[in-house]
Amino acid sequence: MIQPYQLVVLVPFASALLLVALPSYRVGAVLNVIASTLTLAIGGWLVASDRFIGDYAIVDEFNIVFVAINTLVGFTTALFSAAYIGHEIESGRLSPAFVRFYHAMFQAMMGSMNVALIANNIGVMWVGLELATLITVVMVGLYRTPQAIEAAWKYFILASVGISLAFFGTILIYLAGQPAVGEGVPAMTWSLLHGAAARLDPAILDLAFIFLLVGYGTKVGLAPLHAWLPDAHSEGPTPISAVLSGLLLNVALYALLRFKMLVAANPQALNPGEIMVVMGLVSLIFAAFMLYQRRDIKRLFAYSSIEHMGLMVFAFGMGGPLANLAGLLHMAMHSLTKSGIFFAVGHIAQAKGTQRLADIRGLSVTHPRLAVLFALAVLAISGLPPFGVFMSEFLILTTTFARDPWLALLPAFGLLVGFGALLLRLQGTVFGEPVGPSHRVDGSFVPVMLHLALVLAAGIFLPPMLVAWFQRAAELLG
Repeated sequence: MIQPYQLVVLVPFASALLLVALPSYRVGAVLNVIASTLTLAIGGWLVASDRFIGDYAIVDEFNIVFVAINTLVGFTTALFSAAYIGHEIESGRLSPAFVRFYHAMFQAMMGSMNVALIANNIGVMWVGLELATLITVVMVGLYRTPQAIEAAWKYFILASVGISLAFFGTILIYLAGQPAVGEGVPAMTWSLLHGAAARLDPAILDLAFIFLLVGYGTKVGLAPLHAWLPDAHSEGPTPISAVLSGLLLNVALYALLRFKMLVAANPQALNPGEIMVVMGLVSLIFAAFMLYQRRDIKRLFAYSSIEHMGLMVFAFGMGGPLANLAGLLHMAMHSLTKSGIFFAVGHIAQAKGTQRLADIRGLSVTHPRLAVLFALAVLAISGLPPFGVFMSEFLILTTTFARDPWLALLPAFGLLVGFGALLLRLQGTVFGEPVGPSHRVDGSFVPVMLHLALVLAAGIFLPPMLVAWFQRAAELLG
C-alpha cells in the first residue's frame, strides 16, 4: 500500500508530467488547483498518520510541520496563480508559449521541496533542494525581459555556489559518519547519524557545519549571502515570489536545522547556536535598515523576508524548548502572512500597472477592498497584535530576555526599525492622492483573506492540540 509520505511526493510529480502534455493554459490552471488540493489533503493525512523512519524517508513531529505549511501555501498559491498568470497573458506581459510549462514547473517545484522535507538521506535532501532551485531559476526568468534574465542568472550563480558548498558539507558529514555507522547508505541516513552523533569526529563535524551554514544559509537568504533574493522576488512572477518567501526559504532552513541537531548532539563539536545567533541578528538588523531604501514594492517585502528569516535563525540559534517553539511558530506565521502579502502585491501591481512604490498611492480611493486587505497584511507582518506574528515575536523576545536581557535588545531594536519602515510605506500606498492609471483587479481575494484569517486566529487562540504538536517538534530540535 502506498503511504502518505510517498503520495505527497508522487502526486505533484505525476501532475507535472500530465501538465506538460496540456497546451491549454486554462485547463492547466484548473488541473494545477486540483493537484494542489489533493496534495493538501495528503498533507493533512500525513499529519494524522503514524510516524515513520526508513532508509530514505522520515516522518517525525519536526518535518510534518514544514510539510503541512508547504501543502497549504502551495494550494493557496495555485488558486492565486490561476487568475494572476491568466491576466499576465491577456495583458501581453507573458507569451502563452512561455507559460505552457508554468503549471508543470509549479508542481515539480512543490514535489522537489517535499522530497527535501521527508528525506532521511542527506544526499536525497540535497537533491530535492537543488532540483527546486533549478526549477525556480527558470520560473524567475519567465518574463524574458533583460531584468528578469539578469535576476534569474544571479539567482542561479549564487544559489549554485551555495548549494555546492552545502554539497561539500554533506560529503564531510558522510566521511564523519563512516567510522561510526558504516559505509554506504547508513553513513548518509540522518536518523542513524543523529543516533551516533557522539561518536562522530568533532573536527570533521565542525568543518562540515561551516560549509553547510554558508551553503544552506545562502538559500535561506541570510546576510551577506542574500544578494539573489531581492532580484528574484522583484523580477519573477508574483506567485513565485510568494513561494520563495513562504516556502523555499523554509525548506533551506529545515535542512540547516537538521544538521544543527546533528552537530549539537556531539558534546565536543562547536556550538552551532552561537554562530546562528550572530548571523540571525546581522540579517535582521541589516534588512530592517534596508527597508527604508527600497523603491520597488516586491523588493521591499523581499528584504522583509530576510529580516524575518534572520529572526527565525536567531531563535533557533538560542535553542531550548521555548525558543525553538517560538521559532517554529514564527516560521508558520511568516509563511502565511508573507505569501498573503505577495498575493495582495500581485493584485496591486496589476491594478496600478507598476511595482514602483512612488506610483502606487491612494489605494483606499481607487481599490478600497484591496487597500484594507493589504493594510491588514502589512500590520500583521509588522508584528502588531492581535495577529500571530506578534505572538511569535513576543515569545522570542521574552524567551531571550529571560536568558540574556541585554541580548534581547538587539532583535527588539531590529524589529522596531523594520516596523517604522513598513508603516511609512503603508501610509504612502494606501492614503494620499492616487497617481497613474488604475485598472480593474482580476482574480479572487480568497487566498489573501484565508491567510489573514489563519494568522488572526492564531494570534487570538492556538488550539492546545496545535501547541502540543509544535512543542513536540521543538523538543526534537534540542
